[in-house]
Amino acid sequence: MIARLFPSTACVLLAAATGLNAISATARADDPKLPEMAASPRQFNVRDFGAVGDGKAVDTAAIRRAIQACADAGGGQVVVPAGTYLSGPLQLRSNLDFHMEAGAEILFSPNRMDYDLVFGSFEGKQTVICMSPLTADGVHDVSITGSGTFDGHGDRWRQTKRSKLTPAQWNELVASGGVLDQREATWYPSKEALEGVAGLAKLRAGDAPPRIEDYQPYRDLLRPPLLQFSNCQRLLLDGPTFRNSPAWNLHPILCEDVTIRNVTAYNPEYAQNGDGIDIDSCRNVLVADSTIDAGDDAICLKSGRDAEGRKLGRPCEHITITRCKIGTGHGGISIGSEMSGGVRDVRVSHCTMDGTDTGVRLKTTRGRGNVVEDISVSDITMSHINQSAIEFNMYYMIKGTPKAEPVGEGTPCFRNIQLTRIKCEGAAQAIIIRGLPEMPIESITITDADIVAKSAGEITYAKDVTLTNVQLHTGNSTLKIENSQGVKSDQPLVVQ
Repeated sequence: MIARLFPSTACVLLAAATGLNAISATARADDPKLPEMAASPRQFNVRDFGAVGDGKAVDTAAIRRAIQACADAGGGQVVVPAGTYLSGPLQLRSNLDFHMEAGAEILFSPNRMDYDLVFGSFEGKQTVICMSPLTADGVHDVSITGSGTFDGHGDRWRQTKRSKLTPAQWNELVASGGVLDQREATWYPSKEALEGVAGLAKLRAGDAPPRIEDYQPYRDLLRPPLLQFSNCQRLLLDGPTFRNSPAWNLHPILCEDVTIRNVTAYNPEYAQNGDGIDIDSCRNVLVADSTIDAGDDAICLKSGRDAEGRKLGRPCEHITITRCKIGTGHGGISIGSEMSGGVRDVRVSHCTMDGTDTGVRLKTTRGRGNVVEDISVSDITMSHINQSAIEFNMYYMIKGTPKAEPVGEGTPCFRNIQLTRIKCEGAAQAIIIRGLPEMPIESITITDADIVAKSAGEITYAKDVTLTNVQLHTGNSTLKIENSQGVKSDQPLVVQ
């Protein structure tokens, strides 16, 4: 056991420094526990509480009354029938199924003042953000079901680059209001948002604990996820469409027993920070049979950032992702770059990707620390991949090749990663494996892969990489191997 978990001295030191000595001590749970709901739950129809559903009347109070009545009764099902309901943020409670019937849409308010400032998480660090349109904290046995739609009205929140839009889209956005920067290259939702960018960045870079009053001037920049559930147990999302989020789309954080299935998560391709599904420091998670199009990573696993994430020490673990269809996005299946609490025991299978920037993507950088390990990816089909089919990169947001540095608690580690039956019909690069001089990426096996790409890619600062029946169709490009040990292949590393 010790030899398998700690194959190198560097990883031994890292694991000891970050408290992950017993990484595989907990048994895997492939099927998270589902919410415990009554067979015939009490129903609370939002129209019985005054909701109109005509897309014009503000139905916030009526929907909240239905949720409160359900909670007061000890739980049940809040039913949203067909119609368009304009609403402010909604907070779900324990023992509650929020059911969206066919033809039901909740269109969240475009008025940013409707969303209180709250303590939350942004890119792995504790900060202040606007309240999410759909939120829950510390609840148990909660679900969102049905075939309806939640729309986050994100186009009224996101700053947008002109280069990412068609001329018609740009003209429509400018005509909707907001302001442009001096170069007329980026649209902002308000003058306050445009003028607050530098101030917010400085505030977030500080070490002082966040205070809500300090963030008041930057409200228009504090974009929330469409759904953020934190510290919850037994969470189910089954059926609805979640679209047009101000920032990330679905963000369970510090949750246990999470099932996301049969959902559509959609953000426009140009949506900045427009991730599809972010599983953050969660345990026992299933993502299945879902369709994701995103402006950033499609499905991403995270666990906090830098020293703050290491101190919290909540890994993302026991994760299954299967039978998902992924379109646009920076990464199809991604881990990181915020992974400072560790990521372990991940199984990805039978997913398709079409038009994604990078297929399977692991990313980190110095300062993050901790271990990403025991990752299995199998039966993946890709096409029209704009960058790399497979990319493990420990130089995220860093250019060039840094010199070796001492190994410490901020040194990240990738190890024990298996990819099997990978097919890609078109990518810019086939394989990128780029470790650190002081911490090579270790114990990688790629088996039965067939990749068509413009170039083969590179393996740099890696140890014990085994390629079995890996066919790289890249013309005359060869896989570049530098500063690596134990790279083995049973056949040529390029096929004409």
